[in-house]
Amino acid sequence: MNSVSLCSIFLVAVGVGATRADAAPLDEAAERYRSYMIEDIGRALAGARTLREYVGARDLGGAKQAWIDARAGWERSEVFTSGFAPDLDEKIDAWPDASSGFHAIEARLFGAETVNVEEQTDALIVHLAELDARLRHIALTPQGLLNGVTRLAYEVGESKVDGGESRFSGTSLDDMRNNADGIALAYRTIFATALEASDPKLAADIQSRVEELRKVLDVSGLKRVDPAKLRVLSEELVVALQGSAQKLGLARPTLEEPSPR
Repeated sequence: MNSVSLCSIFLVAVGVGATRADAAPLDEAAERYRSYMIEDIGRALAGARTLREYVGARDLGGAKQAWIDARAGWERSEVFTSGFAPDLDEKIDAWPDASSGFHAIEARLFGAETVNVEEQTDALIVHLAELDARLRHIALTPQGLLNGVTRLAYEVGESKVDGGESRFSGTSLDDMRNNADGIALAYRTIFATALEASDPKLAADIQSRVEELRKVLDVSGLKRVDPAKLRVLSEELVVALQGSAQKLGLARPTLEEPSPR
């Protein structure tokens, strides 16, 4: 083998090694994020089980509050649910045509003012428990998580600003706040450090936009949210996150159907 061939092989090997070295910190960060996933889905599951207790006791007020508590953990988790567990996401949080899951229960509790949701609540507990179990071993990828952060950022500004999905309960603003908290947590835990090393200006820009998004949602009621400003912030954050992909060694996220790969 001549010296040119040896040199070529060496350069390829160095390049592969560099790619893996760049990828490793993101893989490790994605793994650190797992504990937050488990915590938030655990909160949703605990809330659903408490909801079942109140339903069994025929306590409408208690059931409503338990539903709200369960939603908080779920909405923070939407960074990964649709991309990594789409089958369960559909069963747990289908909207607007919900025959099961959170919104089917919401319509009865808050719309019809009835606690006759035993069957739906039992199913919700089963599906959340299955997701909780999957989280222990599901393969997390930085690409899938960046996809999820980007899509959720878009969703907050585009599909939730005009009243949101939790209309019967009147908690759509809480949904958006918890989504924004989930975005902030995932970005900070998985991507911030790596992006700060490769492009500090872009990293600061994304952090600033995330905080501004949260600030716009820090109001006393949904009607006080400026929808035009929220949409602009959402879209700008999406563009910035898409721009970060190359710096992170990942593919540019799209707004198409989610995929964990």
